[in-house]
Amino acid sequence: MTAVIKSFFARLYAKRIAHKVYKWASRPHETQKEVFRSLIAGAEKTAFGKDHDFATIKTYQDYVARVPVRDYEGLKGYVERIRQGEDDVLWKAKPLYFAKTSGTTSGAKYIPISKESMPYHIEAAKEALLLYIAETGNAGFVGGKMIFLQGSPEIEEVNGVKTGRLSGIVAHYVPKYLQSNRLPSWETNCIDDWETKVDQIVEETVDEDMRLISGIPSWVQMYFEKLIDRKGMKVGDIFPNFKLFVYGGVNYEPYRQNMEDLIGRKVDSIELFPASEGFFAYQDLHARPDKGSTGMLLLLNSGIFYEFIEADKYFDENPTRLQLRDVELGVNYVLIISTNAGLWAYNIGDTVAFTSLDPYRVIVTGRIKHFISAFGEHVIGKEVEQALQRAMQETEAKVKEFTVAPQVNPKNDQLPYHEWFIEFEKTPEDMESFAERIDQEMQKQNSYYYDLLQGKILRRLVITRVAKNGFDQYMRSVGKLGGQNKLPRLSNDRKIADQLKTIS
Repeated sequence: MTAVIKSFFARLYAKRIAHKVYKWASRPHETQKEVFRSLIAGAEKTAFGKDHDFATIKTYQDYVARVPVRDYEGLKGYVERIRQGEDDVLWKAKPLYFAKTSGTTSGAKYIPISKESMPYHIEAAKEALLLYIAETGNAGFVGGKMIFLQGSPEIEEVNGVKTGRLSGIVAHYVPKYLQSNRLPSWETNCIDDWETKVDQIVEETVDEDMRLISGIPSWVQMYFEKLIDRKGMKVGDIFPNFKLFVYGGVNYEPYRQNMEDLIGRKVDSIELFPASEGFFAYQDLHARPDKGSTGMLLLLNSGIFYEFIEADKYFDENPTRLQLRDVELGVNYVLIISTNAGLWAYNIGDTVAFTSLDPYRVIVTGRIKHFISAFGEHVIGKEVEQALQRAMQETEAKVKEFTVAPQVNPKNDQLPYHEWFIEFEKTPEDMESFAERIDQEMQKQNSYYYDLLQGKILRRLVITRVAKNGFDQYMRSVGKLGGQNKLPRLSNDRKIADQLKTIS
């Protein structure tokens, strides 16, 4: 099929899918009620359903009364029963897959993906691209090469359940009509060492007609730098038809300026919110700053029932669980999900805020365990990212990567402070002024931080420069270089900071 024909049919198909998506988005509460009923009925005869008396659940209030909020540790016993070969534990039959993820307190986590949930992991990404086509009419990328920087597609089997990284599992579901367009090769995707893998990806793509590039921004940035080292020109000149960047996992804004400099021009971008536990949201093109809206469309029709707990109250003894109809704009919520893969009132660890209630759109604000509150300030990821972005907009500085940690016990009887570890692509001319700009923005966003500075409990933040590729060295040292691994923006201790000190 020629590129022109592919583009033509893609535009027709995109309009049909857009109509379908905005139909359920226009009736959010009915859609979620249908999902809720389907989930309860589907799991009534499972071990979990029997343990929690699903047969008598008629209302959401019944569900809250019977099923407490849990994290992975709370469900681990059920997961282990599945891994030992038991059927009908969290969901009907056995899962199709376990998505293996790196846990912090639990070691490796094994997140079930069922026959019913797997299609939504695939369809959501496809819908995001089709909505982009429907909104813009730009379908040219379907006729060229596409790259997805992801984990290895190799899968092992344990007691009848295939196990691997989510991105590798998804690689097995690339439609046949895209197989010839997709890079890198299967063999290259299977390379474990990330730097070796990226070098090989450069070899395979440098002379191709790349039009769509997808991945976590920090690792795509590494790929771009290696391309430039190889060819001695901007990425946009190497790939003149590169028009669309698809990303997820982290906020793109701290990377945007540096990425556009590496590319040499602006390109359209689409943000996704996927996880092993489910595909939660994607950017629909109605959500653009020039249209007065931002955020990602919350996917209400994909086998996931959503609940929300205000982040500031999450650690209270009995925090209130909210349905979609109860949320408000701009409030930081912990995202709680129940799914057709057998996760029940499950805290995935991410926090979100709503940017729109008609339709429901969210931004990811951080992780409930990734914050700084050494003095009661409760600084979150969204705040540090926005503060740094504002400082970069007001200066010539360009930041490649950063993280923030508290310094509770500084030397020489100085006041404590927040220490910002920053790897610069372009260092600001006046570092003190740059730090002051960040600090002022932090005070505007976080009243607790402002009060602590005014009360002489904290002093202004301190920037510690990280050597070139220092964050890559750190991620390599902890075995998390590349793939779907992400650097925490915030820590409430000095574990990362102390290791970075040896690199800085």
